[in-house]
This record gives sequence, C-alpha cells and structure tokens, in this order.
Amino acid sequence: MTDAFRILAVLWLACIFFAAAAGPAQAADELPQTTPEGMELLKQTRSRVTYAMPGATLEQYKRVALLDCYVAFAKNWERDYNRQVSIDRRISAKDMEKIKARLAEEFNKVFTKELTEAGHEVVDHTGEDVLVVRPAIINLDITAPDVGNAGWSHVIVQSAGQMTLYMELFDSATGAIIARVIDAKASDRGFAVEANRATNKSEADRILRGWARELASHIGAVREETAEGVKD
Repeated sequence: MTDAFRILAVLWLACIFFAAAAGPAQAADELPQTTPEGMELLKQTRSRVTYAMPGATLEQYKRVALLDCYVAFAKNWERDYNRQVSIDRRISAKDMEKIKARLAEEFNKVFTKELTEAGHEVVDHTGEDVLVVRPAIINLDITAPDVGNAGWSHVIVQSAGQMTLYMELFDSATGAIIARVIDAKASDRGFAVEANRATNKSEADRILRGWARELASHIGAVREETAEGVKD
C-alpha cells in the first residue's frame, strides 16, 4: 500500500467511524461488517472499532517491527482554534508540522519502551515471529498547544484534548493484514491545570502508554473478542 493510498484509506474509514459515533445508535450499523481484505467487525463501541481476520491470533509473534507513525489533526482544527485566540497565540502550518513530528517521535518512544519492558523485542526487519505495526494518530485536537508564542501565559484547561489511534497489524513474513483498530481517547484529568508543553506531553504519554500496554498484552497470547453493540 502506497503512502498516499494508505492516508486515503485511513481518512475514509475514520470518517465513517466518526459519523457513526456522533449520530444515533442505529448509525453505527453503517460501519461495514467486512473489509475488502476479508476482515470481520469484531468489536464496536462509541469509541472503538476492531476488525480482524477470521481466526486471527497474535500468539506466534515474539518481536515487533514498529513503523513510523502518521499524524493528522482533526478537520478544520487550525481554523477553529485560531478563531478563538488572540493574534499572537495563533497556530501556523509550520507549528502544526512541528507538533505532528514531536507526537510521532513520542509515539515511537513510548511504544518501544512499553513493548520492550513487556518482553517483546522491537526490530527493524521481517521474520516468522515478527509482527508489523503500522500506526497513525488521527483526529488530533489539542485544547491549548504550547508552541512558544510570546502571548502564551497561564492557559488553564481541564482536558488537554483528544486523539484517535488507527493501527494496522501485519504478518511480516507474508505481508498479510491481521487486524485493524480505531480507538478514540480524550484527556480528562477531572481537574484543571495550566496547559503547557510539559502537561500536554504528560497527557499524550498517558494515552500512548495505555495503547502500547494493551498491544503488548495481546502479543504472544491468545485473546478473542466478540462483537458488541454501541455503548456509552
């Protein structure tokens, strides 16, 4: 799959998912029960969708090849954010590229650390026991991004924002897709804090660790999921 085709596929399925999640409960029926590759819809809630090949398992994998993480902001995020802040706090396209690069780097760092600590070697080659993980962070919505602008000072928020993981798992020996997961997570500390690069990073790391630990728990072990209806 080329990078351009992959991005289109990510955005296409994400649009279907978000439309279903935002609408009435019956709208979730619009999600396809099978994918063009033959994967079946296994799990479906308001925040998560999981597809997998029939009978797929990750029990044979001991090592992981982690590909670079693609990052995309939520649609119209820059426009909407800049409309509500003063001129000296507005975000530029260059600022957004820096944020995306930092998040992609942090994704790799957190996942490598968590997978390694769970006993799964992270490699850069294929093999019979190597699982390829192709991740993307989409729908990135940062409440108060700190890009070092002069007008930045004492912005208090309860939530740092939200982002959605779009992750595909492949068998490295055959190149066959095994599973696809879309999982939306929002930051909600339950209390307000000053937003800055450190607090935003801390919240992002918390979400990334959760995803990484869940992936690590599935590798090398049989785990079956059954289809579920939409839940709050």
